[in-house]
Amino acid sequence: MNAASTGIANAGDIVGLGALELSHVIRSRSVSCREVMQAYLDHIDAINPRVNAIVSRQDPEHLLRQADERDRQLAGGLCLGWMHGMPQAPKDLAATAGLPTTLGFPGLKQNVPAVDAIVVERARRAGAIFIGKTNTPEFGLGSHTYNSVFGTTLNAYDQSRTAGGSSGGAAVALALRLLPVADGSDMMGSLRNPAGYNNVFGMRPSFGRVPAGPGDEVFSQQLSTEGPMARSVADLAMLLSTQAGYDERAPLSINTDPAVFAGSLERSFQGARIGWLGDFNGYLPTEPGIMSLCRDALRHVETLGMSVEEATPDYPMERLWKTWLTLRGFLVAGKTRALYANAEMRAQMKPEAVWEVEQGLALSGADVYQASVDRSLWYEALLKLFRHHDFLVLPSAQVFPFEASLDWPKHINGKAMDTYHRWMEIVIPGTLAGLPVINVPAGFNADGLPMGLQIIGKPQADLSVLQLGHAYEKVIPYTRVKPALLEAKQGRAPA
Repeated sequence: MNAASTGIANAGDIVGLGALELSHVIRSRSVSCREVMQAYLDHIDAINPRVNAIVSRQDPEHLLRQADERDRQLAGGLCLGWMHGMPQAPKDLAATAGLPTTLGFPGLKQNVPAVDAIVVERARRAGAIFIGKTNTPEFGLGSHTYNSVFGTTLNAYDQSRTAGGSSGGAAVALALRLLPVADGSDMMGSLRNPAGYNNVFGMRPSFGRVPAGPGDEVFSQQLSTEGPMARSVADLAMLLSTQAGYDERAPLSINTDPAVFAGSLERSFQGARIGWLGDFNGYLPTEPGIMSLCRDALRHVETLGMSVEEATPDYPMERLWKTWLTLRGFLVAGKTRALYANAEMRAQMKPEAVWEVEQGLALSGADVYQASVDRSLWYEALLKLFRHHDFLVLPSAQVFPFEASLDWPKHINGKAMDTYHRWMEIVIPGTLAGLPVINVPAGFNADGLPMGLQIIGKPQADLSVLQLGHAYEKVIPYTRVKPALLEAKQGRAPA
């Protein structure tokens, strides 16, 4: 069969399909894996040079041969999984066997891992074909996707603006239909901020839900996690069902059946209560327009029968920031210390990376222990809020997408930022609690720039968070607003 004979008229129709829809037409052999691959390659050729989302692209003929092999497997009755024949591009922080994995650092331009990260291994096993990688900031540091290896990734909705980060390449690739779904990782909002900045969904799962590794940080790395990104919550949940699940190489991973995420997301939220954290009673500076936009978006959850109330944690927020600086510096220094110790490599590191390492090296064991204690107290403070609220909600960023030529925002609403990442302080509450958090679209400001909402769930309530995201998605209009690049390619005026 071919695309034209099944009502899928052209390549634009193929790349416009959601991931679950694409999976269905591939497995039913309504379209061939070769047609899917060619459609995506053509679309990427047309769009990617404008935004620089996908890097380290692989040889097209090699990819088409892989697609042909997937077609032969289907013809013989073998389907590897729901991602059979689906083009994918892992984030350039995730080890990908046989593909360059640079971390956006020039000293690793020639780094080609021998083994996959677990999250990559699982996508490969489910039938995905890796066409390249998605761009990321150097070492994933900073919520603005630029590096000296590949350059800057530009926002899907405004190519003069940042894509966010560190999963910026993944978010832009999704918004512009360069990928059907995408993986990402999140330490300081990297699955949430770029999703908010590009009007897609991104989920930071519960700590341990998606196993990290394999590597030498399986006990120490308890801030960062990998997770899914998608254009719909159903696709997001399906990708999580592939990524999640226990692996003995990740001893802190959660040992529950991930198949639950592939099931129905339907649920009533009548009577459920949302706690609005907002800007923590004015503690966090925010760009004008963000709070009102997010409050307006919350009106949609009220149509689901939910109530929205102010919520304030009983915890000094400045202490939370100190806790963050300590634990992040400790972990970043541990991971990149060997590069820093090499004078030639250190000379190639961006100033923010050097600063992180030096902050970490100055810490004592007592500093790290105290930060761990304070982190535990923060978790307890959120548990108290969850006695009265079913979910906690706050914006996904403190500024709208800023000019891509900047390295990072130096001021917010007149307040100076004292570190390169202080402007993203709003994401650390979810990270430090280890709770499931989903970014959902919150709409656009008068300049057409997107913003998102973070929905935080109770401990290990990943399914509930997905269910609320799914219910919210059905009542919002924002996901129908396509980037102008897509509309121009299709010969129509922007929505």
